[in-house]
Amino acid sequence: MRLLTDDDVAALEPSEVVGAMERAVRLHATGELRAPPRWSVEAVGAGGNEPPGDLVFTCGATPEAIGFRVYETLGSGEGHTQLTAVWDGQNGRFRGLVEGHRLGVARTAGLNGVAIDHLARDDASVLGVLGTGPQARMGARVACAVREFDSARVFSPTREHRETFAERMAAKLGVPVEAHESAEPVVRESDVLYVATDARSPVFEPDWVRDGTHVCTLGPKFEGAHEVPLALADRASAVVTDSLAQVDGYADYRDPSFLAPERFVELGDVVSAELGRDPADVTLFCSVGLAGTEVVLADRLLGG
Repeated sequence: MRLLTDDDVAALEPSEVVGAMERAVRLHATGELRAPPRWSVEAVGAGGNEPPGDLVFTCGATPEAIGFRVYETLGSGEGHTQLTAVWDGQNGRFRGLVEGHRLGVARTAGLNGVAIDHLARDDASVLGVLGTGPQARMGARVACAVREFDSARVFSPTREHRETFAERMAAKLGVPVEAHESAEPVVRESDVLYVATDARSPVFEPDWVRDGTHVCTLGPKFEGAHEVPLALADRASAVVTDSLAQVDGYADYRDPSFLAPERFVELGDVVSAELGRDPADVTLFCSVGLAGTEVVLADRLLGG
């Protein structure tokens, strides 16, 4: 049995990740990627206490591979991990496992990279990043794999985090990165805005977003908990998501004015038939997690 780890995932170039995710999105558009919404098993609380979390599964199947990713929400840190298992999609032979958190981070960033490639202006020159965690770091790398930015801006409420991000990511991105003390200048100066926070209330004002900007949101986007202002969706000429099935799967707690299936275009449809875009249009990509994409990326790593 082959067992790959975060070190193997880290060896992937951002362009490889985006390429694999674009293929997955195209397969999804033609029905060749089966991607049901994620589902979970609730843990049992001890002594009559509330359950401490869930065991969560995302599954997917393409003509080449079939498999699943599983992770738990009972805690974090040492001893907590994710597993992605892959079988051959035709003969059922087991190909192997990928263990660790990087695969999930990479596939999320890769999907956002596909969205940037098809929705952002070709002449986008300034990348803005709100957040400095793993999703923000990998997201900035894939953004720079699909657009030739002149510079980048970053904001985090923690000074050390934003300054460390600016210092370390400049070399990886190949452009100068400026750390800012507030989100406003980052948002106002960006052509592509990558929002990757865990904030449960908006981290910027909608009128800070200038015409022609493409915005990606990775963080909370539910009723009473959303990192981007709901009014931004009203400004956008296109509101795109990677999985309408997953949006529908959030029915019990999504914001009905924001995560409403009828207002979305699916990313696969955008990739298959390019949307007409006025240079002044604001576009918005709401990442919810297209199931099966971890399987596609893991299969690539395993040599499928």
